[in-house]
Amino acid sequence: MSINYIIARNFRKNIKNYYLYVFALVFSVALYFAFVTIQFDPALEEIQSSIKGAAAIKAGSVLLISIVTIFLLYANQLFIKRRSKEIGLYQLTGLTKQKIFRILSAENSILYCGSLAIGILIGFSFSRLVAMVLFKITNVKISATLQFSTNAFVQTVIVFLVIFLLILLMNYLYIKRQSILSLFRVQSSTEEKVKRVTLNEMVVGLFGIALILTGYYISSRLFSGHFTSVNQLMLAMIMILGSVILGTYLFYRGSVRFVFYLIRRQKGGYLNIREVLSLSSIMFRMKSNAILLTVITTVSALAIGLLSLSYISYYSAEKTAKNDSPADFSIINVQDSEQFKQSLSSKGIDYKETRINVINTIVDLSQIMDIPMDNIMMNIQHLDIAVVSAKDVGNVQLAEDEMMLAGFNDMLKSMFSFKGSGPVKFHGLHQTISKELIGLKKNTVVSWQFSRGRGPVAIVSDSTFSQLKQDLDPELQIRYPTYIGIDIVDRDQLESANEVFQTLPTGDGPYHNESQLDSANGQKQTMGLMMFIVGFLGLTFLVTSGCILYFKQMDEGEEEKPSFTILRKLGFTQGDLLSGVQIKQLFNFGIPLIIGLSHSYFAIKSGWFFFGTELWTPMFLVMLLYTALYSIFGILSVLYYKKVIRTAL
Repeated sequence: MSINYIIARNFRKNIKNYYLYVFALVFSVALYFAFVTIQFDPALEEIQSSIKGAAAIKAGSVLLISIVTIFLLYANQLFIKRRSKEIGLYQLTGLTKQKIFRILSAENSILYCGSLAIGILIGFSFSRLVAMVLFKITNVKISATLQFSTNAFVQTVIVFLVIFLLILLMNYLYIKRQSILSLFRVQSSTEEKVKRVTLNEMVVGLFGIALILTGYYISSRLFSGHFTSVNQLMLAMIMILGSVILGTYLFYRGSVRFVFYLIRRQKGGYLNIREVLSLSSIMFRMKSNAILLTVITTVSALAIGLLSLSYISYYSAEKTAKNDSPADFSIINVQDSEQFKQSLSSKGIDYKETRINVINTIVDLSQIMDIPMDNIMMNIQHLDIAVVSAKDVGNVQLAEDEMMLAGFNDMLKSMFSFKGSGPVKFHGLHQTISKELIGLKKNTVVSWQFSRGRGPVAIVSDSTFSQLKQDLDPELQIRYPTYIGIDIVDRDQLESANEVFQTLPTGDGPYHNESQLDSANGQKQTMGLMMFIVGFLGLTFLVTSGCILYFKQMDEGEEEKPSFTILRKLGFTQGDLLSGVQIKQLFNFGIPLIIGLSHSYFAIKSGWFFFGTELWTPMFLVMLLYTALYSIFGILSVLYYKKVIRTAL
């Protein structure tokens, strides 16, 4: 029997066990090729001036390579361990380690090269669709064309050739280091089985839960004013990251086993067949899988968190633009506004104009804010803010001694605790006056350039405004003291009005004319690209991690097959065994998913307001999509176990 015959026979025999590995490899190649094709797409050069397209995609491609490399090396390690007895038998029949390495290398070459070719073909077929998705979510008016990129092909081949060489090196070192006896013991020693739960494991498990809860608590207080310096913020972030990751590992190491132990103890050791196949199996294997599950949970939380934050920003683009500039167009000086209005009139575009006089003064908000005096975000006793008259704002009626604060977005409300009422002191150049706060207004009344970079704006009575205006500090005043807002009456003419707006001068230094439409489109371009890249990476990790868990279940299924045979001979039906397996897979895939979703929720909740105005809808959509895709691998695992149970007798 020649080596070529052995190679061909083994390849046919093992191909049924590699189908999901082949799928993941083809998927990885296709995804990477389509991703890199965009990097070399000439159309991308046209949008580089507005978004850092090429640089962002290059960074994403590096992360994509890292995820795929780790996955392929880990999957190869699992499969070569599954074939450890086969390798040992080869040595018993007289084959040298070099010939065994040749056999495995030939099989891998056929599998790898075939998957690479199919993956590139599929990636090329879908590259235009991927480009269309990118241009759609970034709101870029460029047509995507289907073209084969030689540069992308060469880069893909080089990257996956390097990964293949690493796989061969791993196989060579594995075969070289293992003795015949150890090869027959590898599979039985890969899982650590423990008969009982010790007191140390109970303590470790409870400590892990305490660490996770500590990280959650610190994250909820991160931007609430409790950390008053940059060093404290950095230390808090490090504590959150360290406590959550370590707590997750200890949770898998001890907490899960401890909970299942309590369930078994409550039942007095009398478990039905479903509980034996689910609780006992997970309990005895969870300890050895702790590191793997910790990595999967942490990266899942990172992927969900980043994708949710980018989608929050994308989803909130219009509202964020409106918060920054309340009118369709905000003009900084009278000359530009007159030119803009004349152009609109010449094109028959109706508009409404709003003019608000703005002054700047120092206020003391210490009586209406519950934060430490040395908070790093602002000095609340000496805060420079914009002040406007209630007469110019409209729909606001104030008495002589009353005032309001406008522009209270989610970031201000989340970071600072404001009271709804209380005294506010205005410090002029020579005198100080005090007014009573009667309410907080969410929407701003002037653009962000007049409100000191998205800070609150004080609305006072007309007489108070005149009094403050006579006592101004000239050094605090901005160059353009009048906010001019232009709103288009017919919303169908907004695009045409925006084209007219493009003909205006860009502005003077830090002051420039604002268009709500341009601001929203700019944010969609930036965050759309971020969402596209994070989505790519998240999808890759989801598929690879799901495959890894599936491979682990394949191993466990083959190892438990003799137990299934015994149970079938004792009279248990396929349905009895399958019901226990379904509960087991619900825990195997559900625990990492639930913990990952929990981690991502607290991470998003701690700082989502920096990214947009909407939280729940974008976050829930991302979580639901991730859960649905992740559940597919749990269903595949159940189907594989069903086949194992069916063939057990």
